[in-house]
Formats: sequence, structure tokens, C-alpha cells
Amino acid sequence: MIEDEEEISAPLLRHRPPPPPPEENSPVEQVAMTVPPTDDPTLPVVTFRMWTLGAAACVLLSFLNQFFWYRREPLSITAISAQIAVVPLGHLMAAALTRRVFFEGRRWEFCLNPGRFNVKEHVLITIFANSGAANPYSIHIVSAVKIFYKQRLTFWVALGVVLTTQILGFGWAGLFRRYLVEPAAMWWPQNLVQVSLFRALHEKEVRAKGGVTRNQFFLIAFLCSFTYYVFPGYLFPKLTSISWLCWIFSSSVLVHQLGSGLHGLGVGAIGLDWSSISSYLGSPLASPWFATANIAVGYFVCVYVIAPTMYWLNVYEAKTFPIFSDDLFTSNGQKYNISAIIDSNFHIDLDAYDREGRLYLSTFFAMTYAFSFACLTATIVHVLLFHGRDLWMLSKSAFKEKKMDIHTKLMQNYNQVPEWWFLCILMINIAGTLLICHFQNDQLQLPWWGVLLACALAFVFTLPVGVIAATTNQTPGLNVITEYIIGYLYPGYPVANMCFKVYGYISMKQALIFLQDLKLGHYMKIPPRAMFMAQVVGTLISSLVHLGTAWWLMDTVPNICDRSVLPSGSPWTCPGDHVFYDASVIWGLIGPERIFGDLGYYSAINWSFLLGAVAPVLVWVAHKAFPNQQWIRLITVPVLLVSIINMPPATTVNYNSWIIIGFLSGYVAYRYYRDWWSRHNYVLSGALDAGLAFMGVLLYLCLDMAHISLDWWGSVSDGCPLATCPTAKGIVVKGCPIF
Repeated sequence: MIEDEEEISAPLLRHRPPPPPPEENSPVEQVAMTVPPTDDPTLPVVTFRMWTLGAAACVLLSFLNQFFWYRREPLSITAISAQIAVVPLGHLMAAALTRRVFFEGRRWEFCLNPGRFNVKEHVLITIFANSGAANPYSIHIVSAVKIFYKQRLTFWVALGVVLTTQILGFGWAGLFRRYLVEPAAMWWPQNLVQVSLFRALHEKEVRAKGGVTRNQFFLIAFLCSFTYYVFPGYLFPKLTSISWLCWIFSSSVLVHQLGSGLHGLGVGAIGLDWSSISSYLGSPLASPWFATANIAVGYFVCVYVIAPTMYWLNVYEAKTFPIFSDDLFTSNGQKYNISAIIDSNFHIDLDAYDREGRLYLSTFFAMTYAFSFACLTATIVHVLLFHGRDLWMLSKSAFKEKKMDIHTKLMQNYNQVPEWWFLCILMINIAGTLLICHFQNDQLQLPWWGVLLACALAFVFTLPVGVIAATTNQTPGLNVITEYIIGYLYPGYPVANMCFKVYGYISMKQALIFLQDLKLGHYMKIPPRAMFMAQVVGTLISSLVHLGTAWWLMDTVPNICDRSVLPSGSPWTCPGDHVFYDASVIWGLIGPERIFGDLGYYSAINWSFLLGAVAPVLVWVAHKAFPNQQWIRLITVPVLLVSIINMPPATTVNYNSWIIIGFLSGYVAYRYYRDWWSRHNYVLSGALDAGLAFMGVLLYLCLDMAHISLDWWGSVSDGCPLATCPTAKGIVVKGCPIF
């Protein structure tokens, strides 16, 4: 992959100081095994190559990820794909561009080609790509208003919302850098995948006798992933969810409910497709085993204990609806006609709602809200009990020298980003948001006090949620609590509810993305001001491209997201947007009081807040009572509860496959094949992502755009059509037997 590998890697090796003493290295074993404890401050970082390749990668990933987001199986093309693709381009530019120095001796002196393509340029290009890899959550608002509600929303108002929500997180990131980036304990596991790949692409490695280098291993795994995805991506889509129980008992509703990996409990269902494994929970190879185990326990308890118990006991009339569904129903199991309860002012018509009747959820969908409620309070209590003292000491000591590991010490050699830069961005964005919501209130509905309250929620929760994300690779969300609060304070306005959720939840989530990238730069010793610049510019580019792509698709794809009129097998079913729209109906249009409050059918679910607060206390007490039992401390209640927060749109087959691979990597390989794990685990993750992404794009360009498809047994879904049927007596649903 890299020509003249020894010569290219020479700048990396030439200026390295000797390794630090063991006590200065990171106390996190995975970090110590993966991240080099050295730095070469002479490497050029902000170069013409970085700007050109970084901007191109950001545009391309933004377009592709938004394009595939609306499809039935969302293909998430990570920054790792760009990380790999730019390597030959970087070396080509280093060989072809002139080395002439322009404006030599002046303030604006620059050179198009400062020498060899180096790892620090590569990291900054990847930071650009990261900006385009994540879909802006605020585009859900655009989809919901234009497609589902069929109401007016102009492009410029949509752009204002997207930009302010994306950039607002910079303020929170700046405020919490000292807590979530500099401490060694905040290690952000996902970053180790990219660090490992950077080393494989840039460092010369001596091959062990009879073995392969990381670079060679990456090439082999990449080619295998690239070639294999032809089968689940085109020739044999059934590999995405192998629900073998349904094949044996093809006419049993009960077996279909149990065995379907897409619409049921997924007993025995497995996916042999990397996209179905990593699409919602991220790469299982990057998840620490204790976090994987917590997710597995929470998932098992929810899906295989609570869900079937509630269904077959008919809790909340469960048998009237499918066992696993994100749709909204009437009391007789039919789809709810949402448009019938909206008045001309885009507000709930209470008289029409009384005529249509109460709205119902599938019991599993209702249960996911219970887990979300519990996860919120569990996150706060867990962080206070297990990390409160450390955070307090950090705030007092402000990182004295003894608190620093080698990576933080090396980063002290660079000019830091002043905190007032972040605060200025924060204040400007809050002011801009207030102006947009005030002058475009007919479209956004959110009052000024709602903006300030959303920002306050994001400020309060960024630190505790960040601690969980930085140590477990899982991020508890604020989406439900933000919906809950504004739903009570300002019911009947769905767009206001969506905007409040986006400003309260996404500004926090975006802050965590920025903080994770800052930690990547911290590991790779990138000057902080260069990181700041790349993140700001990348976010602006990404916002424009994502929104432009979404707007174009909504105008050009007939009936996009409308499952009732789309042709059979159409990929444009928008699973994520359906869940977002359903939430806006539940929390915004109808309001929590009529769903989870005194006037609602699901009020008992509010007890989950108390249960979530109590659970971490029980774990903490058990840890204090049995301090020698280290496994007790590894029980992370927020991660256990967040296990099913992605369901729906994630399905049981996604979880089954993810847990199996996570066990093989995080437990078996890490415990019994440590040398292999340290050299190849994260490289394998990057290769699988990249191979799938490149083949997925190639299949679309060559076959999907030409409308070339196969129609045979292997191209059908999981073969469990009866999984979506109700089992209550007398309920009539098209295509289902009557009990």
C-alpha cells in the first residue's frame, strides 16, 4: 500500500525520544499497548495536502452517509474509509506537487509540498472526514416536517437549525476538555481503532517469523471484506438476517415472533453481514469486554425475559399489536391516522383526537422508553458514586503534574486553544438560535425560553454522559428526557418538541464527538489549534453537504419514506426517520400527559426513573461490601440500561451478531491471544469497515442506479412475514391469520 515504506516512515522515527518510564505511560492497558508514547513536533501539519484531501473527504463522506441514511439498511461509511483512501493520494501529491516556496521570507510564506506525506497531516485529514461521517440529527426535523407531516419548512431555516445545532457543541467541548480529554482514565476506546490503523499505514514494522505485518494483515482483511460484501449486499441479502426458525415453521405466528431477527425476538437469528453487525452499536471490536458484557446482560434481560413476559401476559394489550414494532396504533391494532388529529395551525386538534381515540404503542416500544427513563437517572447516580470524587479532585487540582500521563505531558509543548474561543462560539450560537426561533416561530414553534432550557440541559449532562462514553464506548442519550420536559411544558407543538430535543440532546452529542476527536489528536500529538480549525471548517462543510443531499433526495425520490405506497422491496424506507417522527407524535403532538401522564395509558412507566436511580446504589454498596470482587465494579448500570436504546430501529439480529463478535474479540482474543489482539484487533475493525464501504458504494453505482436486481429466495428479507401479526382474538390485520 505504501511505496518506499522505510523512507516514508523515517521522519516518524528520526526525532523520537526514548520511551517513557513505565509509570508515566497510560494506566489503561489497551492505550499503553496501542498508542506510541512519543512525539515528533517537527512534522508539518497544516498543509495544502491536508486542506485539499480533508475537504474532499468531508464532502464525499457527508454525501454518501446522508444518501444511504434513508435506505432500509443504512450503510454507515466511517472516517476509517477515508483514512485509508487518502494514503496513496497523499503520497501522490507529495511526489507530484512543486516544492517551490511562495512569498519566501514574508509573513504569508507557504509551500504546496513540504516533503513526505506524514502521519500528522493524515490525522488532521481524518478529523475532517469525521465531520462528514456522522449524520446531523437535526436533519430528522427536516424529514419529519416535509415528508411525514407535509408542512412548510424553507431551506434557509433548515440550514440555520442544522448549523447552530452542529456548532453549538463546540462550546460544551471547550468547557469540559480538562475533564474528558486530558485525564488518562478518559481513554475513548473507539479512537484506538484509528490509532492502530495510523501506525499500520505509517510505521515500518518488522514481520515476525511466519507472521504478517499489520499493513499486510490490513490488506488481506480489506480485500476479504470488499469481496465478501457482494453476497449480503447484492447476491444473497438473506445473509443479513438468518432466521432459521422461520424456515422450519413457516406458518406459525408464534415461531415467527420468536425467530425473526428483523421483526421479532431473534431467537437463534444471526447476521453474516458486517453492516448489520456494526450499523447501530458501532464496531464490536472496539468495545471493551466489560461494556460488551453489560450490554449483553441488559439486552438478554429486556428481550428474552421482560418482553416475552409482558407480551404473553398481555400487559398494555400487547397481543393486539406486533411484538416488535415502531408503528403507532389504534385500540383495534390498526395504524393510527396522525394527519386526522392535526389542525390548520400545525397543532393538535383535541376534538379530533377524542374521535380517533387513544394512541397505543407496541409493548416493546413502550418498554424501550422505560429503559431510557431509567438510564437517565442511573447515569447521574453512577457518575456521582463511582467518579464523583475523581471529578471533584480534578476540578480542584486542575491537573497537577502528578496527574498527567506521558500523552498529556507531550501535549503541553503546544499552544493550547484559549477557552474564550469556545465560549465565543457558544454565545454566538445561542444568540443565533434565539433569533432563528423568534423570527421563524411559525415554522419552528420553539419559544425563546425553550432554547435556553435546552442549552441548560446540555450543559448539565455533557460531563456525566461524557464520562460514560469515554470509558465504555457507549453513549446514553438525552433524547427522551428532552422530549419529556418540553412535552409537558409546551404540549401540542411537534416541531417545537423536535427542536428542543435537537438543541438539548444533539448539542451534547456533538460535544462528545468533538471531545472524542480531541482525544484522537491528543493521542497523535496534533497541535490543538490546528485541531480546532479542522473541526470548525469540517463541521461547516458537512452541514451544508448533508442538508443539500437530504433536500435533493426528498425532491427526487418518489414517495420516499412512505412505506404504505413504496413498491415492495424499495430501499427508501427511512427506519431512523420513522422512529424520530413517532417520537414527535408521542411527545410533541399528543404530549406525554396523554401518553405517560395522568391522562395516559402508560403512566406506570414513570417508576423507571426511581428504579434507574436505585440500581447504581445497589452496585456501589455491593462493591464496598465486597471490595475484593473486582467484577462488581465492572457492572455499569447506565451501559446495561442503554443496551436497547437503539431498538427500534435496531433489531435483534444486530445485537445478536454484535455480542458474539464482541465476545470473541474482547474476551477470547484479548485474554488468550493477547499478542494477536494488540497487533491486529483494531486493524481488523478498520479493514472490515473500509471493505464494506467501498463495495457498498460500487454496488450502488454499478447496479442500483441501473435498476439491476435479483429476485429469488435469497433476496427476500428474513422470511418471517407473520412476525408482524397480532395474536389477540378478533383483531383483523391484512395478511395475518385471525385468532
